[in-house]
Amino acid sequence: MTATDILLSDLDHDGVLRLTLNDVARRNALSEAMLGALSTTIAEAGQNPAVRVVILAANGPAFCAGHDLKEMTAGRAGADGGKSYFAKVMAMCSGVMQGIVNCPKPVIAEVTGIATAAGCQLVASCDLAIAADTAKFSTPGVHIGLFCSTPMVALSRNVSAKHAMEMLLTGEMTPAARAAEMGLINRAVPEDMLRETTLEMARKIVSKSSMVLATGKRAFYTQREMTLSEAYDYASRVMVENMLARDAVEGISAFIEKRAPEWQDA
Repeated sequence: MTATDILLSDLDHDGVLRLTLNDVARRNALSEAMLGALSTTIAEAGQNPAVRVVILAANGPAFCAGHDLKEMTAGRAGADGGKSYFAKVMAMCSGVMQGIVNCPKPVIAEVTGIATAAGCQLVASCDLAIAADTAKFSTPGVHIGLFCSTPMVALSRNVSAKHAMEMLLTGEMTPAARAAEMGLINRAVPEDMLRETTLEMARKIVSKSSMVLATGKRAFYTQREMTLSEAYDYASRVMVENMLARDAVEGISAFIEKRAPEWQDA
């Protein structure tokens, strides 16, 4: 399958880009081809002014089953036992996850079926996530002699330490309702309402200034790694620059004048 076959792309007239994992036979595993397609497409979406929100969905019974273990096993044939190959794949995967976080456009995961290992990492890396109430999540590496160390990075930045460690140490499936309680996803909804619910959230975001959303997303992830005083200093500088932007002037004026704002995305 080509990159355009395994990752479908559809941009609607409102600026909602729907990316659909479509390697159903491999349970939408994060193969080299899938990682490459995601990396390129998300980077392009970030630079495309026509894209305002990205929805990441999937076809088939699995949202994403993590790395392609058959592909990884074949990588052991190298002279170094697979070390350089594994390093390359981990770097590609980490690049995709960071690409989602660094993308100036909000990214929403729309989850059906299972999201396991790096697939769970993919969900946790998105800014928002809505799942069917039948969806399940896990970091099951411990079952096969692997600790889900890279999924741990995204997971531990979304849920509490105790919840993250429970998932990592037991490898057990977490139902969607529990995942919502833990903060891994925003909400769990009936499967027949999933697409509509996700699109409704996307539409709310689309109506905002893309400049403001990009500023806020970047600031959110930057300040999270700082001390409290550093975060306030940084956020204050961001707020000052934001106040000087044309959309802030327009938005405040519209609020005072009791009218709808006309964004210039600047």
